[in-house]
Amino acid sequence: MVAGTTERHRIVVIGGGPGGYEAAIAGAQLGADVTLIERTGLGGSAVLTDVVPSKTLIATAEAATHVRTADELGLQYFVRDDAENPRRPEIAVNLGKLNQRILRLAQNQSDDIRLNLKDRGVRLVEGHGRIVVPSIVSISTGENGTEFDRIEYDTLVLATGASPRELPTAKPDGERILTWKQLYNIDRMPEHLIVVGSGVTGAEFASAYRSLGVNVTLVSSRDRVLPGEDADAADVIEDVFRRNGMQVLSRTRAETVVRDGDEVVVTLTDGTEVRGSHCLMAVGSIPNTADLGLEKAGIDTTESGHIVVNRVARTSVPNVYAAGDCTNFFPLASVASTQGRTAVFHALGDEVRPINLRNVASNVFTYPEIATVGWQEKDIEEGKRSGRVHKLELSQNPRAKMQGFRDGFVKLIAGNNLGVIVGGVVVAPRASELLLALSVAIEQRLTVDEFASSWAVYPSLSGSIVDAARDMHVHLD
Repeated sequence: MVAGTTERHRIVVIGGGPGGYEAAIAGAQLGADVTLIERTGLGGSAVLTDVVPSKTLIATAEAATHVRTADELGLQYFVRDDAENPRRPEIAVNLGKLNQRILRLAQNQSDDIRLNLKDRGVRLVEGHGRIVVPSIVSISTGENGTEFDRIEYDTLVLATGASPRELPTAKPDGERILTWKQLYNIDRMPEHLIVVGSGVTGAEFASAYRSLGVNVTLVSSRDRVLPGEDADAADVIEDVFRRNGMQVLSRTRAETVVRDGDEVVVTLTDGTEVRGSHCLMAVGSIPNTADLGLEKAGIDTTESGHIVVNRVARTSVPNVYAAGDCTNFFPLASVASTQGRTAVFHALGDEVRPINLRNVASNVFTYPEIATVGWQEKDIEEGKRSGRVHKLELSQNPRAKMQGFRDGFVKLIAGNNLGVIVGGVVVAPRASELLLALSVAIEQRLTVDEFASSWAVYPSLSGSIVDAARDMHVHLD
C-alpha cells in the first residue's frame, strides 16, 4: 500500500551503509519522517564485509609486526623447554579466533547503528527497494521476490554501495579463489596467498597477510604498487613489501585464475604460471544499481552504472539524491557519510556546503600507512596548480627513532606566494591519525608560517609536520 500523506517531509533511504544511515540520521534530526530500507544488514559492506573487517584484520597484523620487531627495541621473548633451556617462540595466528573477532566487531557495529537509528525514530524495513514510478518505492523480499509494501516519498536517497568486481576468467568459488567479502570464511591461514590487483584493497590485504607470516605474491599490472597514490609513498610501500619477503610481480596481468585441487593456478599474460593455496581477486568493484528502477525515474548514470551526482549529492532528478560507492564520487566511507548528510540538508533547505573533493582526506592501511589530502605533487608537476613541494624523511624524527620506525616521510604542498598549505602526504605508522592537522590547515587556508607557529609535542611524530612547515618559511618583503 502507499503510505498516507503526513505533514512531515517524507524521506526514503535505500541502503544502510555510511551514506544511507547518515542520511537517515540527518533527516530524523531535522524532523522528517524517515524510512530506511536495507536488505543485507545495517552498516552495509563498509561495516559488515569491507572497512571494519579489513581494518580489524590489519590491527592484528600490526600487533604481529610489533611483536616480531620487538628485538630491535631490546625486548626478547623466550619459553623454556623440558630441559629449562630458553627457546624463541614462534608467532602463531589462530585464524578461527581472529575471524570470530572480526565478524563479532562488525556485527556489534551494525547493532549499534540499528539502535541509534531506532532511538532517533527512523523506521527500518528489511527488503529490497526499487523505484516503481516517480515518488513511489516498492519493497520486496529480494531482487526477484514478492512485493510487500509501497512507500511514497518527498525525497529519495539511494545509497546501495558496490560489490566486488568479478572476472569471467577468474570466478571466485568462496574457498580458494576469493573476493574481499569471502576472506573471513576460510578456516586456516593460507600457505601462499596470491593477490591479484595492487590498488588499495590488494595492497592492504597483501600487507596484512604478509605481516601475519603468510607467503604472499602480489600481481600488479602497473609499474609500481598503488598507482593512484603519491609516487614516493608507493615506492616506500613497495620497498617494505619486498624487504619483508613479499614477491611483487609488476607490469603483468592475471589472464586466468583456476583451481587445481587444493591449489590455485594464476596464469599471467606472458604465460607464466604462479601456484598458491589461495587467490584474492582485488580488481575493483561495480555499483549496486542494476535493479533500482533508475531508468524509469530518468536518473542519469555513467557507462559503468554509477549514479551521476553533483556536489550536493543530487541526481538528475531534483528530489532524488545518491551517496556512496554507487555514485561517481570518491569510493570512501567518509565521503559517503558526508554525501548522505549533505543530501538531506539540501533537500530540507538547511545550511549546506557543497562537497569539495579536492580537500578529501584518504588513507591506505598498509604498514606503514599512506595518508593524503588536497593537491598532490603530481598536480604541481603537470601544471594543474602552481606550488612548491617539501619532503622530510621520517628517519630524522626522534620519536620515530625511539619506536623503531624507519620507513616514511612527511610531504607538504604549498602555494608559491603566501605559502598557503594546499596538500600533503604522510607515510608513517598511524598516518591516518596524523593527517587531521593538515586537513584542518587546508580547510582553514593556513599558511606554512601559521602552521609552523603551532606547538607540537617533543618528541612526537606530528612534530615532523611542523618541522616541514618551518622548512617552507616564506619571507615577505
